[in-house]
Amino acid sequence: MLKAKILFVGPCESGKTVLANFLTESSDITEYNPTQGVRILEFENPHVTSNNKGTGCEFELWDCGGDSKFESCWPALMKDAHGVVIVFNADIPSHLKEIEMWYSCFVQQQFLQDSHCMLVAHHKPGSGGDKGSLALSPPLNKLKLVHSNLEEDPEEVRVEFIKYLKSIINSMSESRDREEMLIIT
Repeated sequence: MLKAKILFVGPCESGKTVLANFLTESSDITEYNPTQGVRILEFENPHVTSNNKGTGCEFELWDCGGDSKFESCWPALMKDAHGVVIVFNADIPSHLKEIEMWYSCFVQQQFLQDSHCMLVAHHKPGSGGDKGSLALSPPLNKLKLVHSNLEEDPEEVRVEFIKYLKSIINSMSESRDREEMLIIT
């Protein structure tokens, strides 16, 4: 059984924990409480199997605190990560600049492929959830961008997240198959 480690990173108060709970069908949190370090949510998704072989997959979603005081922990969080989801609040202009740093640290410096990274512009309840185009600078403008509004259209982000998980698992499965072929030959 394949097991994938996915990091949820991004600025403080961007909605990472709420989104992580929703996507893993974990408990609801009603009041804001900043994540201290990291929370690890383990889950399976019946819609995601390994290369259509029917083999189940397990996931660890690491909900990482957005405060820079945890920066010394980041190398440990990044170890053996298969994917990174950068969550930001599209209604806070400074978040657009901050996500460049998150991308640099968690994707570029870890040599993760861009296809293993997804941006989520999370719109908090009552914000209106404007899905207008965001002015993302290169290389962020090449990444998959999903708008999340759990109040108005919660299933859209779930569908996109399942597609993302499938792409991670397919990549892991292909990599494992290549390694097995090298051993055989």
